[in-house]
Amino acid sequence: MDSQTSQPSQASQSPHTFQVDLRGLVDLLSHHLYSSPKVYLRELLQNAVDAITARRAEQPDAPAAVRLYAEGGTLRVDDSGIGLTESDVHSLLATIGRSSKREDGLQAARSDFLGQFGIGLLACFVVAERIRVVSRSARTPDAAPVEWTATDDGSYTVRTLPHEARTEPGTTVHLVARAGAGEWLTEERVRSLARDFGSLLPYDVRVGDEAIAELPAPWDRAHPSPATRRVALARHCHDLFGFTPLDTIDLNVPLAGVRGVAYVLPSAVSPAQRASHRVHLKGMLLTERAEQLLPDWAFFVRCVLDTDSLRPTASRESLYEDETLAAVREALGERIRSWLTGLAAGDPERLAAFLSVHHLGVKSLARHDNEMLRTMLPWLPFETTDGRLSLEEFALRHPVVHFTRTVEEYRQVAPIASAQGIGVINGGYTYDSELVEALPSVRPGTVVSELDADTVTAHLDAVDPAEELALSGFLMAARAKLDPLGCDVVLRAFHPLSVPALHLDDRAARHEQARAEAEDQADDLWAGILGSLRGSAPRARLVLNHLNPLIRRISSLRDPELIGTATESLYGQALLMAQRPLRPADSALLNRAFIGLLEWATHTEPGKDDLR
Repeated sequence: MDSQTSQPSQASQSPHTFQVDLRGLVDLLSHHLYSSPKVYLRELLQNAVDAITARRAEQPDAPAAVRLYAEGGTLRVDDSGIGLTESDVHSLLATIGRSSKREDGLQAARSDFLGQFGIGLLACFVVAERIRVVSRSARTPDAAPVEWTATDDGSYTVRTLPHEARTEPGTTVHLVARAGAGEWLTEERVRSLARDFGSLLPYDVRVGDEAIAELPAPWDRAHPSPATRRVALARHCHDLFGFTPLDTIDLNVPLAGVRGVAYVLPSAVSPAQRASHRVHLKGMLLTERAEQLLPDWAFFVRCVLDTDSLRPTASRESLYEDETLAAVREALGERIRSWLTGLAAGDPERLAAFLSVHHLGVKSLARHDNEMLRTMLPWLPFETTDGRLSLEEFALRHPVVHFTRTVEEYRQVAPIASAQGIGVINGGYTYDSELVEALPSVRPGTVVSELDADTVTAHLDAVDPAEELALSGFLMAARAKLDPLGCDVVLRAFHPLSVPALHLDDRAARHEQARAEAEDQADDLWAGILGSLRGSAPRARLVLNHLNPLIRRISSLRDPELIGTATESLYGQALLMAQRPLRPADSALLNRAFIGLLEWATHTEPGKDDLR
């Protein structure tokens, strides 16, 4: 190979500069990076605050003021910050992404800054067609003021001004609205946005003569008593979120640089609903839709807080998911957990009021936290055959804690189990069965058992063999009628006497029933596959109550057809009592049994049209 051909040409080694289409970049920012044009004002405030922070790092007694003036489609923002020299302007404002905080030894103080100067001004083109910056440096007092003027076509000019053009250090930014964006630069809109973004900023920020910052923060203000503080925070919550909280929880995590408050919602919400929280970064509002700030189980609170440790995303409208955020999330969750245990220990009335609304959130926490489960045992409500009780109280009443996994199963067995003295907890609601199963881990010696159809049937009294043998003809006819429905018929004696029949099945029986139905409706190939899956699961059963007077009369019938109609009626009534969803076959059976009973009641043979 020729040595000359193996060497890259001189031209290929020459560096090239990317050409940026500013209009295209602004369109990208406005439609994909920023959620709304309103962020332009946050960027201006960030630049001003960062400039003041930079100046105070060198001159601790320097003034700290930001002034905003809006009029006639223009906006002027003036700050008393570090200012810029002509070389700073060329270096910073002409290069997207360059940050003044990296210069002149200020890297160590980077954590005190909010944003990047160049990116902040670029965001202003979302609402402005022209930006003019006039600045004088505090670091180089003898340097002349400098003016930078840019338009949204990507062009800019730089010139120095006479010293009298700006006598004090700092920077003034002038915006001229682009077509269709004038509303964003009205005084009313600027004031509203400044209040929203800058209410917790540590400097003197004003729109015209009106102060924007409201320090100290609501959670840091002194109050005569805890009661008056609670009232003041409730008012703040109502102004901010639109609801009066059930309670307030202080969120103070000094090691993570987090201070704020959580407001407990006054009404129940779905655990699947993503909570939105307001997060300020060093006083500046970062987002009002932070979703990953708290553990998932804490969906019953809305937070507002200020932090200096969490990292924002590129748009500075949400939080970056990293180890710091994970640690803060865990710490804030611990604060809410401590509040709950504090209520349990010292304020049972407030705890009861809270649980009446948000027991689902606490159950979600308790299923993963044995200590929380142990603390909440006397308080968390469950549906039981003894009424709404806590697990602690129910376990004291019953040596064996029986539970069902579904609401459907509970409705089947609850009336009969209660009459037999068997205590049952409805574990069909969210988290309930998991908590019941976890009970022995926090209450040693407790016996927990899932209640199924076999267990219930075993607790019912058997009928005398001689009596059951005498009724064998009746039982045979009844079983033949229900066999196509996948249901057996058994005879037992149980209370209450008013219940003539009880329909019992379990998940395995329902699964086998669904498989059999699918097999009946499938083609030969699929039916063969489903047939191979046939299991030995127990079938559903209709338990007839031998103590019930109606069952005694029906069991004395001799007509097989009438026995079949009566059995279908008992089966349908038992399904309705259990609040089971009816299959098409069940609905057809109920209709058929109803018509059949009407025909027998009017002494007309089934199938005849003459009803006279």
